[in-house]
Amino acid sequence: MSTADESSRIHPETLAVPLSVALSQMAIGHYVSRALYLAAKLGVADLLRDGPRADRDLAAATGTHAPSLTRVMRLLASIGVFEEQGDGTFALAPLGEPLRSDVPGSLRSLVLLLAGIGVQDAWKDLEYCVRTGEPAFRRTAPGAAPYSLLDLDPEATALFDRAMATFVPLTAAAVATAFDFSGFGTVVDVGGGTGGLLIGILKAYPGLTGIVFDQPHAAERAKQQVAEAGLADRCQVVSGSFFDAVPCGADAYLLKEVLIDWDDERATAILKNCRAAMPAHGQVLIVEGVYPARIDQSADSRRATANDVLMLVCMGGRQRSEVEFRDLFATSGFRLTRVVPTAAQVCVIQGERV
Repeated sequence: MSTADESSRIHPETLAVPLSVALSQMAIGHYVSRALYLAAKLGVADLLRDGPRADRDLAAATGTHAPSLTRVMRLLASIGVFEEQGDGTFALAPLGEPLRSDVPGSLRSLVLLLAGIGVQDAWKDLEYCVRTGEPAFRRTAPGAAPYSLLDLDPEATALFDRAMATFVPLTAAAVATAFDFSGFGTVVDVGGGTGGLLIGILKAYPGLTGIVFDQPHAAERAKQQVAEAGLADRCQVVSGSFFDAVPCGADAYLLKEVLIDWDDERATAILKNCRAAMPAHGQVLIVEGVYPARIDQSADSRRATANDVLMLVCMGGRQRSEVEFRDLFATSGFRLTRVVPTAAQVCVIQGERV
């Protein structure tokens, strides 16, 4: 072997330290997520909006023990959320700006949800989920359905709704740009939450009318959002369960991140109800991430796999590949016609009746 070959050879002993460090950092990832949750809960980013502050001031404002808060702040400073200044004060770093509650695109509610006790507790039961194929809540509540336990806690429900609305304006703009809705007269947003997605689409297509359809608690907030958007004359809000029936007669039935919450049996039931409600020319439009055909170490693969296991743990649903969507459509009486990528990390999966 030549000198050049020898110098380019990767020796296992050279890689041992960096690989072990990388793996150990993965193992303590929950340290960071819990610290991030606490910072969001305490509103530290809001306290730093006007500039650096001393740890004792932050502790007084949050009702915490200053030396202990400092230790957590330093942990988050080590990953770029905050910055420790030379005089010992702490400042908000660019990465931490979205933790503020008063900025466009705030991630505070999303962090409180995903790093909060409910989701963290569910992940403790990952082994149960893998052994049984059931979501974590079924271990203690065998007969429960996704969202049924959430509905018992109005505060948790409100947090969930705020968190789910985090990326809606971006998603609505991306979907309206990537997919042409001009051929439709009326679109029903099935499981449309507080209406943000449909509102964005209706604003982009002035000739379109719409219906937001969701459970009563979400429908009430949707009515307010639609009215505030000035779209009450073009958008109805109807309450009900998509497992019973959905509004009839629309040209397209839009489901944003609805099927991902459910197993194939329940997802098929939702799609069949949409099919029963639509005219012969009706179409179904699923707005979700699509599981990659091959998993690598790309950001898309990390996002898809993390989201997929989150669905296993918390909901009992799954993120599906194009092939799996095609099969699901076929079972439900649809034919998948195309998958339209968008700039918002979701696709529009279009299907027509057969």
